[in-house]
Amino acid sequence: MTALFEHSPWVEQRADARPSSGDRHADLMAVVEQATPEERLALIRAHPELAGKAAIDRTLTEASTAEQASAGLDRLTPEEYERFHALNAAYRDRFGFPFIICVRLTDKAGILAAMERRLGNDREAEIAAAIEQIGEIVRLRLKDLT
Repeated sequence: MTALFEHSPWVEQRADARPSSGDRHADLMAVVEQATPEERLALIRAHPELAGKAAIDRTLTEASTAEQASAGLDRLTPEEYERFHALNAAYRDRFGFPFIICVRLTDKAGILAAMERRLGNDREAEIAAAIEQIGEIVRLRLKDLT
């Protein structure tokens, strides 16, 4: 079974404990929105860096592996890998969590451009952007299950 949320089963568990609205995605994202700031930050931090160490040592979840491959992140040139590594480090240093984007909706160039652009945001804007992108990832993962 595909995990909808990276290493965060609590989201699905809480949604399952509530009456369903009939819209699974909305129910799941309501749990995320109602979570504490610390829980939302933990959810963000549960995601792997793009083209990062987890991709190399093969500790990505099955879903993340497939998603990163769909954007070509498993086929980076040494120069591209270095660029991703540098941007990942700069982003993590600035915000304290990994850059998150729904890679299935873009490509390598789009991801790099978004990383560079979003480095200019403030932390609250990036938390909101990360949660929004997690919502897109989950929406596509739910679609894959149907």
